[in-house]
Amino acid sequence: MLLNGRDIAKLYGIGYACRMTDSKDKAPIAQRFRGFLPVVVDLETAGFNAKRDALLEIAAVTLEMDSEGFISRKETFACHVEPFPGANLDSESLEFTGIDPYNPFRMAKPEYEALELIFKPVRRAIKDTGCKRAVLVGHNAAFDLSFLNAAVARTGIKRNPFHPFSTYDTVTLAGLAYGQTVLARAVQAAGFDCNSEKAHSAIYDPERTADLFCTIINRWNEFSLAQADTITPATATTR
Repeated sequence: MLLNGRDIAKLYGIGYACRMTDSKDKAPIAQRFRGFLPVVVDLETAGFNAKRDALLEIAAVTLEMDSEGFISRKETFACHVEPFPGANLDSESLEFTGIDPYNPFRMAKPEYEALELIFKPVRRAIKDTGCKRAVLVGHNAAFDLSFLNAAVARTGIKRNPFHPFSTYDTVTLAGLAYGQTVLARAVQAAGFDCNSEKAHSAIYDPERTADLFCTIINRWNEFSLAQADTITPATATTR
């Protein structure tokens, strides 16, 4: 029996990259990630306790995929956030990020408004791609998701577009692909420049994280296509 490219991919454990969409309602990225839209998120905070410490910045990067299965950055959305009433502001964390929470030039928004500014374009991207929910992509993603979930709980937002516990963590992916777990080193290993002066801002970090995530996914896509192309009908015949 002769196998087609998709069957070959399944037989050899290869992630098959769809060159063409099979559904009029779903974009290639929805098919690639089983109806879940990867969205890169980065938060800057005033500590490590999601329930107690302030959320200060939030940014999200949406992704798009072409018909060959390669993904890239699409749009970036970011907002400065006012500390919620009673929030703890850890001085060491503020010194590390360089953020002055009460600087008027931050043009910070209350948590509810800030989250909605990020969630609205994410919801739109989910709808446009035919996905059912977003999955947070982050470097140490559990940290970002914990603060995001805590902010959602505080504000009472009902339509959180993100899955409550599933993530794609670029720490794990970069460790597998490049043997690097520190974001700056992983980004450099992926072939991108890393500006330490811009690090720990909620725009620069997620865009570099998105570049890292896309590069790893695209490398796997190239591998998948190459493997499928090198398997001849004769070698793909089963008895």
